[in-house]
Amino acid sequence: MSAAPQGRSQEATLGWSREGIAERVAQDIENGSYVNLGIGIPELVAKFVPAGRTLVYHTENGLLGMGPSPAAGQGDPELINAGKRRVSMMPGAAFFDQATSFAMIRGGHLDLSVLGALQVAANGDLANWSTGADDAIPAVGGAMDLVAGVKRVFVMTTHVTKEGSPKLVERCTYPLTGRGVVTRVYSDLAVIDITPRGFALVELAPGVAFDFVQERTGAPILRNSTRRTGA
Repeated sequence: MSAAPQGRSQEATLGWSREGIAERVAQDIENGSYVNLGIGIPELVAKFVPAGRTLVYHTENGLLGMGPSPAAGQGDPELINAGKRRVSMMPGAAFFDQATSFAMIRGGHLDLSVLGALQVAANGDLANWSTGADDAIPAVGGAMDLVAGVKRVFVMTTHVTKEGSPKLVERCTYPLTGRGVVTRVYSDLAVIDITPRGFALVELAPGVAFDFVQERTGAPILRNSTRRTGA
């Protein structure tokens, strides 16, 4: 095996990359779904939708039928998503005010939200907006509405923090975005469902063993119906 790139431990090279996580999430989104992709890593999901599937993307600032981001320096600077990234429009796209946008969310009209996380608890609680520190982000934004109003919530995240602390925990210690809202977690190490009995392993990332994942998780993981993608 070749040496890990300078500045990274060999552990950091295990499992899925950011793009790999996004591709794995895209496999589980049903054709015809209305989807809100969170800012950051979740935005990558749109690049990996399997051939033959059509998804309709929603952004909180008032666009349904959002298309991919244009090349750097191109696109309309007034056509942006909620993360202020330039986007495009798909045929049939619609614009509306933010009140209407949040009425769609709160009214249960979106099938799925894909978000990042600081912590996910074994009971599905989500903390993804603040650590509670004095210099933390000052507001939750639209995340609280999204997790309460959509039908399913997928979380994309690294399995541990940069310091090595678990992000999947028994109970969240950071301010909550929503209680019992997470459906499934996609980390760089595994795909894990939230069940009435806690975390349940769905799939291991390539080259990752179950014990390796369990050691880096702050709560027990059920091994039922485990599927592996690698050796």
